[in-house]
Amino acid sequence: MPYMPQLPTPSNTQNQHSHTPPSQLDRITDLAGDLAGQFELVPLLERVLGHAAALLGCESGSISIVHEAEGYYRKEVDQGVGCREGQTFPLTEGLTGQIVKTRGTVVLDRYASVKVGHIDPVDPRWASAVIGVPINWAGTIIGTFAIFSDGPGRVFSPSDASLVELFANHAAIAIMNSRLHQSAAAKEREAAVAGERERAVQEVHETIGRSLGSLLLHLDRADKATPGGSPSIQHIDAARVLAHETLFETRRTVRGFGPSSLAGRTLEEALRQEVDRINASYPIDVTLLVTGDPHDLAPAVAHQLFMIVQEAIANVVVHADARTCRVGIFYDATGIAAVIEDNGRGFEDQETMSLTGSRVGLHGMAARAHFLRGELHVDSTPGWGTSVRAEVPYSSSGDASRERWKVLVACAQPLLRAGLVRLLETSEPSVQVLGEVGTLEDLTESVSLLQPDMLVLDQHLLAEYAHARTQEIYTVERPVVAVVDRPTDEQLAAAALSGVRGFLSISSTPTEVARVVVAAARGDALLDGAMFTRLTETRASDAGEAIQLTARELEVRDLLAEGLADKQIATRLAISVKTVEKHVSAMLRKTGARNRTMLVGLQHQGKAIANSR
Repeated sequence: MPYMPQLPTPSNTQNQHSHTPPSQLDRITDLAGDLAGQFELVPLLERVLGHAAALLGCESGSISIVHEAEGYYRKEVDQGVGCREGQTFPLTEGLTGQIVKTRGTVVLDRYASVKVGHIDPVDPRWASAVIGVPINWAGTIIGTFAIFSDGPGRVFSPSDASLVELFANHAAIAIMNSRLHQSAAAKEREAAVAGERERAVQEVHETIGRSLGSLLLHLDRADKATPGGSPSIQHIDAARVLAHETLFETRRTVRGFGPSSLAGRTLEEALRQEVDRINASYPIDVTLLVTGDPHDLAPAVAHQLFMIVQEAIANVVVHADARTCRVGIFYDATGIAAVIEDNGRGFEDQETMSLTGSRVGLHGMAARAHFLRGELHVDSTPGWGTSVRAEVPYSSSGDASRERWKVLVACAQPLLRAGLVRLLETSEPSVQVLGEVGTLEDLTESVSLLQPDMLVLDQHLLAEYAHARTQEIYTVERPVVAVVDRPTDEQLAAAALSGVRGFLSISSTPTEVARVVVAAARGDALLDGAMFTRLTETRASDAGEAIQLTARELEVRDLLAEGLADKQIATRLAISVKTVEKHVSAMLRKTGARNRTMLVGLQHQGKAIANSR
């Protein structure tokens, strides 16, 4: 923050200026106005020098910038003296050298008495009186201020020297203001350049990665189409190896370039700006507290924590009906914790509190914490508010705790495919798009070649992919996010057979796309209410009476439906936690449910179907 100009008076001259004439006070007030908001050094110093010379009835003077540690000074501003403005001299020369040596004000009847002066002896000021004053800041001489009489015959008084000392204080403010402004501008430029470089490298990396993926796909096809024993096979193999190595090196090189979501700001700066924005836009009082010794955070860690806090605050604003919200960032010896507390209405059902429901916001926060090898805890009491706590460890290497989730986008429509790729690249740094394909054949080969962590499929490829799974073409199960705008029962059934863990629609926002894909990569299923109901109805109808659960499995399922954790279920049934996990795994296998949420949903749907019969 630049220092605003004041009207400081040296302690040894305060009494002398207690009766400063009105014209001088006006001149000083005008100078303060000149300094306010100005940061270019030379114009500032020219104004200060001009006001000082005018008040003393003089026309000549100079201001120099002193670099005492380096042993030189520079004539920064020269008014009517002609003593080599812009040049540098050693501190053993000139009036400035004498001022620095005495470390105080120097008043001379004749400039000619200065040793090794820089004014020509034929100049009228050679025989003129001169006042030289040090420009001090925090006990250090950063410059000198000199005023010359207009010719022989005038002698400067102590009050004249005190007035020059006053203006020297203004010059100090001008110099420091300019330096602080230059430093801030340089940091801003560096941050902008770093951010732009980061975005450019990330974009180039994604583009090269997809291109190399397509290249490997074509090389694989060329290999299959080339007759055995052909000399071309050797060259194809060499090209494939080179492409693989290039893809690996590209990913390794770009690793460590953090996301640009914080735009060059620290986590605390970004959060304070977000809090200020919320307070200015909504009728809620949001406060931020940061405790502990700040730790250097990897860019990905700072990004994910910022997104968790941003999502939690958004939930408070939209859903909690709260008057206040407190955000805390706590640094300790092992990691960092973000806590968001509100005094709103809280949650009214255990499903939401246990993070097993279909709430996209909570799933997204949990997925981000999981990505950083951390934990997310939610504690809510109806009528009393909610507390969300995300705890993540520091990364010993300074990078993210794990590599990004690798995603393959497969859509028959080129426009939809390109849009999804762009949304994922710009909205979620924890996701890496390995490639984009438009046919089942390309999808099959790309999955085998690129080994993605998960797939994003549109409704045209979803059914074909489900059929291919039944033919055991795909030996490894991967999470799938389906782009289905208005799913039919058949599409939902196909989705269940295809490992679908999330749904997107044409109207999905970039934030929703990122949430669903991240949660699916983690292994959670994100469905909106209508899709979830239709999916569970389909699965329940298909299962019918054929599903046979043991008495103990039914007990475990009923307690899961109450929102109890495995440890609580084990205590209630007097069995071990491991036994509970085995019962849950058996039920998932028997029912075909993908996770516990779907398992509980099947129970509710089964009861509803039975009651309707």
